[in-house]
Amino acid sequence: MKKVISDILLVLLGNAILAFGYAVFAIPANLIVGGATGIALTLEKLSNIDYTTIVLIINIMMLILGFIFLGKNFVAGTLLSSLAFPIFLEIFETVEQFQNISNDVLLCTIYAGFCIGIGVGIIFRRGYSSGGMDVPPLIINKETGISIAFLMNVCDIIILFMQVFFSSFEGILYGIIAVIICNYVLDKVLMIGERNIQVLIISSKHEQIAEAIFKEINRGCTFMNVTTGYLHEPQYAVLSVMSARQYPQINELVLDIDPTAFIISNDIHSVKGRGFTLPNIDL
Repeated sequence: MKKVISDILLVLLGNAILAFGYAVFAIPANLIVGGATGIALTLEKLSNIDYTTIVLIINIMMLILGFIFLGKNFVAGTLLSSLAFPIFLEIFETVEQFQNISNDVLLCTIYAGFCIGIGVGIIFRRGYSSGGMDVPPLIINKETGISIAFLMNVCDIIILFMQVFFSSFEGILYGIIAVIICNYVLDKVLMIGERNIQVLIISSKHEQIAEAIFKEINRGCTFMNVTTGYLHEPQYAVLSVMSARQYPQINELVLDIDPTAFIISNDIHSVKGRGFTLPNIDL
């Protein structure tokens, strides 16, 4: 129940930030945007229907398609976003103060990309879809096996191209900047809390180093069989994963034990297992 409530609150938060980025920054600045909102803005130019209403209609249609091709589990996970997003759009559209935050197009471009990236990132981190035009790529991927990322990019390019006829050349250039910022921020949000350091230590004092890692850093480690390249001697290497904040401590610890130790470190993401997603074992 806690997870369900947490998911609902975070998906609502993500959709609120996403809608804020569109309604307050992207749309007042006449930026070209992707997704269902991009299609809605295009159709609004061709009809007298408000774009928020069109977004809701598109989302409902995509939900029906998702139910037919992807099943009821998909609909359950996406229904909240599909309904919440157009509602938040309508709310932010009706607040007059939000429509005059800035007249600087570049500032609106930066904050539009920033807000959209954060909003989508929060939704994706909970394992849900933001609905709308996420659905066709998922269906095509299921039927053909073509990469989802590739299909989503193609879909966005088509939607952006549709708006070229209703936007200035300057608006198109700013829109491209917003998309780049959005994708960058999205990647960073998805990786929040996931960055760790993997360290491989090659030393003849591997036993002492492993014991020090257990006792001083409270991290586990694994012995790996290696053969030295110059002397061709069999030896153990110590492999350990830790948070970025713990790396300076373990680096100093290893060099205190063996100043000649060979240390290799690199960034890794999404570590699962004991000490990270499972509780530690008291040794």
